Amino acid sequence: MKVIDDVFIIGIDSGYGNIKTANSCFPASLASYEKEPVFKENMLIYNGKYYLIGEGHKEFLADKTKDLDYYVLALAAIAREMNIRKITSGKVRIAAGLPLTWVSGQREEFKEYLMQNKIVEFSFRNIPYRIEIVGVDVFPQGFAAVADRLYDFKGVNMLCDIGNGTMNIMFINDKKPIPGNMFTEKYGTHQCLLAVRENVMRVHHTTVDEAIINRVFRFGTADIKEEYLKTITDTATEYVAGIFQRLREHEYNPELMKLYVLGGGSCLIRNFGKYDEKRVTINDDICATAKGYEYLSYINLLKDGGSV
Repeated sequence: MKVIDDVFIIGIDSGYGNIKTANSCFPASLASYEKEPVFKENMLIYNGKYYLIGEGHKEFLADKTKDLDYYVLALAAIAREMNIRKITSGKVRIAAGLPLTWVSGQREEFKEYLMQNKIVEFSFRNIPYRIEIVGVDVFPQGFAAVADRLYDFKGVNMLCDIGNGTMNIMFINDKKPIPGNMFTEKYGTHQCLLAVRENVMRVHHTTVDEAIINRVFRFGTADIKEEYLKTITDTATEYVAGIFQRLREHEYNPELMKLYVLGGGSCLIRNFGKYDEKRVTINDDICATAKGYEYLSYINLLKDGGSV
């Protein structure tokens, strides 16, 4: 969270797998109830409904404004950041983002979606909040995570942001982003997870818990029998090979440029990829993009004289 005058700037990276702020990460899913549920951990109450944040499974939606879920998840993200500073009310400016090639077409609609209520009252984890949404900024994913370090991008660089639902690709040449070289592929880590489940069922005739798969993705191993681990790692290795194939289709050449990888899928590159470590940088800070949104919003406001 950044502060300018009396306004709190809160970056929210609304991914298809997780919601990230500068200081938190939680699943991008929720379950809604008309009556108060028995289990109340991470419960958010808004507009007379009860929501358990992190429960259930959120399906991939290219347009995040099609239902109320991402709005409620944004409220939970705001509450988490405000709770760190022990604040329950105030003016908030949301700094958010969309996939690189979707920003221009969906920016205004996403702004209106997040600003659908100027004054919002809700409770999260039994703490009541009252906030005033004074504005929303929407930035391109991926680029935001490196906006404060463009001085490192000398020569030709390819940026690859691997999320749960999408993979965003762009070029940054001599410290400047190249608008004509931006791509969004529906090839996020969720596709790898689905492939693992299918292969485990085909080879071992059983299902594997998502928590086990994610642990292998993050650390390269898990406390399971070797034959299951091999199936998962073989599938992950094949998925990572598919990532590099798509990068080459977008003119990636490791001999002529450097590669900068970030996002939740960066751990897959680290654990299962074959690459020259001298020419590939992996940023495994899952909150990097949310921090970048806050940075860009803060800089823009300073250029405008601090006006929100």
